[in-house]
Amino acid sequence: MKYQKIQCKSALHKVNGKFPYKLDLNIYRGCEHGCKYCYACYSHRYLNSEDYFDEIFIKENIAERLDQELSKNKKKLVVNIGGVCDSYQPIEAQTLIMRDILKVMIKHKNPIILSTKSNLILRDIDLIQALSEVTTVIIASTITIKSEMDQRIIEPNASTSEERFIMLETIRKQTNAIVGVHCMPIMPFINDTYENMEYLMRRTKEIDAHYFLPGTLYLRGATRKVYFSMIQKNYPHLNQKYTQFFSYDFDRSPYKKHLYGEIVMPLKKAYNINSNYMKFVPKDKNIEQLSLF
Repeated sequence: MKYQKIQCKSALHKVNGKFPYKLDLNIYRGCEHGCKYCYACYSHRYLNSEDYFDEIFIKENIAERLDQELSKNKKKLVVNIGGVCDSYQPIEAQTLIMRDILKVMIKHKNPIILSTKSNLILRDIDLIQALSEVTTVIIASTITIKSEMDQRIIEPNASTSEERFIMLETIRKQTNAIVGVHCMPIMPFINDTYENMEYLMRRTKEIDAHYFLPGTLYLRGATRKVYFSMIQKNYPHLNQKYTQFFSYDFDRSPYKKHLYGEIVMPLKKAYNINSNYMKFVPKDKNIEQLSLF
C-alpha cells in the first residue's frame, strides 16, 4: 500500500444531478476497501495512477480549507462526505482527519450525509452526537450481502456486514443522527436472492434504521474490468451469465421487474421499511448563490 500526502486547493466540490445535496467532500483519493463494484475506480486517471485500491492520496490540509470555504457561505448547504472514497478506510485510524472535519462541521452547524463501510466511525461517535444536536446528520452504510465468504471476496477490506449493522445500531441509539442501509449494488446471481434481501431488510428493521435504499449494479469503464476479473477468478460458473447479462444490447428490464416487483417491494411492505431518505435532508433553493472559493 502506498500513501502520498497532498495539498488540496478546495475541500468542497459542486455535484450535478438529482441528489439531495449539491456539495461533495472526499478527504482521500483512492480507497483501501477494495470493493470490486466501486464506480470510482476511474478517478485515479486524473492523478496519473491506475492503483485506485493501492495508492492512497491523503488531503493533508482539507479541514483547514473546509473551514475557510464554509466561512464564506451564509447559507448552510448539505455536504455529502465520502461519495467517492470512504472516509473511514484503514489509514484514517492513523490520520484522524475525520475528527477535524467533524469539528469544523460542528463549528459551522453544517448538515452532512456520510456513508461508510467501516465501523471505525464509532471512534468519532462523540462528535457525531454533538453535530446531530445542532443540525441534520445522516449516516449510512452500504450493506449488500449476508454471506461473509462472498462479502470478503467482493468487499475484501471493509468491515463485515454484521459489524456494519451493529455500527448503525450504535449510532441510532447514541446520537440524534438519521441512519440508513444502502443495499447498493444488488448483484445479479450473487446477492439478489429472496433469502439475502429478506435478511438485509430484517436486520434493517431490527436495528431500527430510518431507511433502506436499494440499487442495482451498473458496470462501466474501469469498474467493469475490475468486476469481471473478480467474477472470472471467484465465480467462474457465472462468467457466461454475466457476459450475456451485461452485453450492451441485453434487455435487463424483465430482470429488474422481477427483482423489484417480486422481491424488493414485497419485502419492504412486509417489514414496513421506508426508502425515501430525501425527506430527511433540508432543502436549499439558493444553490446558484453558492460561493466556494
